[in-house]
Amino acid sequence: MRILLAGMLAGTPGHGGATWAILQWARGLERLGHDVLVVEPVERIEPASAAYFDALGLERGALLERGTRVTHGASYEQLAGFDAELLLNMSGLLRDPELTAPIRTRVFVDLDPVFVQLWHAQGVDMGFDDHTRHVTVGLLLERTGLPLDRRWIATLPPVALDDWPPGGTIEHDAFTTVGNWRSYGSVEHGGVRYGQKAHSVRRLLELPRLSPAPLLPALAIDPGEHEDLRALRAHGWPLADPAALAGTPDAYRRFVSGSRGELGLAKAGYADARSGWFSDRSACYLAAGRPVVAQDTGFGCALPVGEGLLAFGDAEEAARAIGAVCADYERHSATARAIAEQHLASDIVLGRLLERVL
Repeated sequence: MRILLAGMLAGTPGHGGATWAILQWARGLERLGHDVLVVEPVERIEPASAAYFDALGLERGALLERGTRVTHGASYEQLAGFDAELLLNMSGLLRDPELTAPIRTRVFVDLDPVFVQLWHAQGVDMGFDDHTRHVTVGLLLERTGLPLDRRWIATLPPVALDDWPPGGTIEHDAFTTVGNWRSYGSVEHGGVRYGQKAHSVRRLLELPRLSPAPLLPALAIDPGEHEDLRALRAHGWPLADPAALAGTPDAYRRFVSGSRGELGLAKAGYADARSGWFSDRSACYLAAGRPVVAQDTGFGCALPVGEGLLAFGDAEEAARAIGAVCADYERHSATARAIAEQHLASDIVLGRLLERVL
């Protein structure tokens, strides 16, 4: 099958994890034998983005300047002539009707559940109407009680197992993670405020004192967040630079694979809505055989929890989970990889998803 995959890869260089979130889909689809062309719409093709894009080594792909036919990589004519049978439009990024309208099955893939649906309900044009199917990584989205005016097909995030072999050397003897302190503002609905990762971590400030193992979050925090930065330092949170440790796909993979495990932090909105969101980042840790202690969003509805993958609601529960992993690390490590193989492998996740959208 010819599949046009649109997503964020290189338009903002220095985000290795965000790049992997899309690469997993591309490599997974190729593993299933599909003909995949990847396109990323950007405001302008900058030299840094072009160089970053080239380094990805994609078989076929392009950066496309929005509203034009200017590309880097495959030409616009090649994009238009690809004759795709399926569009997988990550976050609805591609909005060029000349490229999308001829495709029979057009799938909006929601990577930011709760927020995407609330923006739509508040009148923001998310592009839902331009698609024939709607997919979300919010496993429990349809049970949240949020305003939904269409059916959402839930999926776990895929991980291309061959890219994440287990058993590497631990270079960071700590529970790590990578992410943004804030991605955008909070959203309010029905008197409830659905917040960002910043709001989640504020509830966990005591964790470094409680944890039996070191923590090493690589969080992109604006230097102007003076109050939060003071609070984090006062409570013993070490703050690593995500651009330095995980700014490219290879660096991100080294950081994840070289960690003792993951402290999985979710946006407060994901957890408070009980959306069932599960991180593509956590899928990588599990595939690499690194146990994950993750903030509970309800993902236990689809994944086995308690060994290899542990959920927590507050700082005390997180500390106990980290202690349990450290007490029998080899068992938890082996189970982490098994969870990835049995539940998150791209062959399984994408194979099932294609059956449901076609």
